[in-house]
Amino acid sequence: MRTFLHVLANTMIANVTTSFLWFALTFWVYLETRSVLATGIIGGAYMLLIALFGMVFGTLVDRHRKHRVMVLSSVVSLAAFTIAGVLYAVQPEAALLDLGGPWFWVFTGVILFGAVVENMRNIALSTTVTLLVPEERHANANGMVGTVQGLAFMVTSVFSGLAIGLVGMGWTLVIAIALTLVALVHLLFVRIPEEKPVVDADRAPMIDLRGSVAAVRAAPGLFALILFSTFNNLIGGVYMALMDPYGLELFPVEIWGIVLGVTATGFIIGGLVIAKWGLGENPIRTMLLVVIVMGLLGALFTIRDWWLLYALGIWAYMCLIPVVEAAEQTVIQKVVPFRTQGRVFGFAQAFEAAAAPVTAFLIAPLAEFWIIPYMESAGGQATWGWLLGDGEARGIALVFLFSGLIMVALALAAFTTRSYRMLSTEFREGVPPTAGGADQAAGEADGADRRPDGVGDGARDGVAESAPSGQGGRRAD
Repeated sequence: MRTFLHVLANTMIANVTTSFLWFALTFWVYLETRSVLATGIIGGAYMLLIALFGMVFGTLVDRHRKHRVMVLSSVVSLAAFTIAGVLYAVQPEAALLDLGGPWFWVFTGVILFGAVVENMRNIALSTTVTLLVPEERHANANGMVGTVQGLAFMVTSVFSGLAIGLVGMGWTLVIAIALTLVALVHLLFVRIPEEKPVVDADRAPMIDLRGSVAAVRAAPGLFALILFSTFNNLIGGVYMALMDPYGLELFPVEIWGIVLGVTATGFIIGGLVIAKWGLGENPIRTMLLVVIVMGLLGALFTIRDWWLLYALGIWAYMCLIPVVEAAEQTVIQKVVPFRTQGRVFGFAQAFEAAAAPVTAFLIAPLAEFWIIPYMESAGGQATWGWLLGDGEARGIALVFLFSGLIMVALALAAFTTRSYRMLSTEFREGVPPTAGGADQAAGEADGADRRPDGVGDGARDGVAESAPSGQGGRRAD
């Protein structure tokens, strides 16, 4: 557990850095352009890149030692943020903020790429839970991951707003570069006990789609779990496009950053609750119930133009995010062999992330060019004023209302599916993936055989399989 805590702390430093720069970029672009379309494009592009690279990252995690993957992630992010800093120094701000010019896309694209690559570290972190933590403590460890993410979100939310409001984008980039370097140096002193993974002698492609799909199919109902988790990202795309513009209409940028920092304590509370009490006997059922509550919150927290209602709604929503993420991770860590978990986590990340840019790219232009003007007209106010009241950004409130109700309907429908019942039974009875069929295909993709029960030693025995000589067979705790 001590090694896992070191890895967790290092990941928190990296998450602080990328979140800090990500929030700052969004704040800066909106304040300088007042364009909902611009923030929607940035948010959608971020999730689209995660979707495109998810399986690449998962394949890299399975084929290389986790420490090496994390170091690679830090090096690439450091290089990307440094290039962005150079661009900011040599180009005028007007050119970097011109949506019709090339430098806006180059500048934001480089920052987004550096932030996206950091997600490779998060996939590796999910597999180190299996590698370093006993199975009965997986849910608790995943709760700790949620708590760390909450701490990172809280810190960066506050300081991103303060940085943009007080020192500007230039010094914000300098801070991000320095923090990335700190994370890299710290990581060089962390040691993760793991043997070199066995890879296919035929050199499978970088995007191992066949192996990823085979590993997912090996566990009946696992694709349905990934689909359930995607529900959260559907409304997440709406939040990505519209939450900051709505908040910046209610608060100055410095105060909005502080509001996000305070509400991010919900991440910490949700993660600590899971770390202490777990997810119950059926994490899938817990996840769907939470998704229903999230949909209701999304529908109601902007129903009036009250800053306190908005802030409380965000806080409650953030309390629930760690539950959804921990539920999915806990199930995957139990039913998927360790040597293919990277590809499964990468496939899940790609599939789930693809939902957010669809809604972000769709909602941002609809909101800016149709819904917001409609709600500012006399007809829109007459039609919806009884429900949404009056005030600023009633068009965004209308989008939140319908998005949340759709989320509730999807989650309720999921309870009636055969996949939900099958996966719930599989998790409750501890049924491992079978050794034949798709599971065999996934094993062949690795170039290594599995145990007869289909569960890798790493998943069952902590670090027994992967620890170097002298440490094999001893639990990490």
